[in-house]
Amino acid sequence: MLPHWQLAGKRALVTGGTKGIGRATVQILLKMGAEVMLVARNASEVNQHVADYQSQGFQVSGLALDLGSASAIQQLTQAVAEQWENLDILVNNVGTNIRKPTIAYSNDEYDYLINTNLRSAFSLSQALFPYLKAAKGCIVNVTSVAGLTSLRSGSIYGMTKAALNQLTRNLACEWAADGIRVNAVAPWYIETPLTETVLSNPDALADILGRTPMKRVGQPEEVANAIAFLCLPAASYITGHIMAVDGGFAIYGF
Repeated sequence: MLPHWQLAGKRALVTGGTKGIGRATVQILLKMGAEVMLVARNASEVNQHVADYQSQGFQVSGLALDLGSASAIQQLTQAVAEQWENLDILVNNVGTNIRKPTIAYSNDEYDYLINTNLRSAFSLSQALFPYLKAAKGCIVNVTSVAGLTSLRSGSIYGMTKAALNQLTRNLACEWAADGIRVNAVAPWYIETPLTETVLSNPDALADILGRTPMKRVGQPEEVANAIAFLCLPAASYITGHIMAVDGGFAIYGF
């Protein structure tokens, strides 16, 4: 394989790395040769995934942290500093949702979604900047088409993803001089635990497929492949891009 299509020797941090898109991303990065640190909230899941990957001969480590808190960001930054001198890849994937009408959200729910979906990515990117700069590395933010147009996902979720898209553009311009590329992938409905409730509703599924030119929902691996491409040396001139991984949803007219 051509060297520009490999990640051998690269060091990658993936948040939300035990389920859905995050899990698929960890798997593809490992298979492409990267050493990976994965982070998720559930300690038993983190430990099980790390043990499974290590039994297959992959270089992988893991931490159980809730990145919605500032203290967790500090712990993770310290862990990166202790394990590696620099960081080639940061995948800000951690995210969640609470679907309800705007007037029904509490202040605590607002804070929870903002901290988990947006603040974690901002604070982690900020904290790990020196390590990314040392490696001339890259960031891939996992956002959503909910940050591009209005969906039924809830206003706060859409706000966080729109803000993360704009953060991607701003950092791409601000940090280009430091050799850091910053891109995002914006999925539509992907078959993950986060979307299970919606996709199990026949009426909702019919609406989703009716707005998707490819007439199917996506798989986590399809998003992970896009993330992996943006991390490759082959993508070295791509920055500030929001890549919709959506079966054509975002460009579908009448």
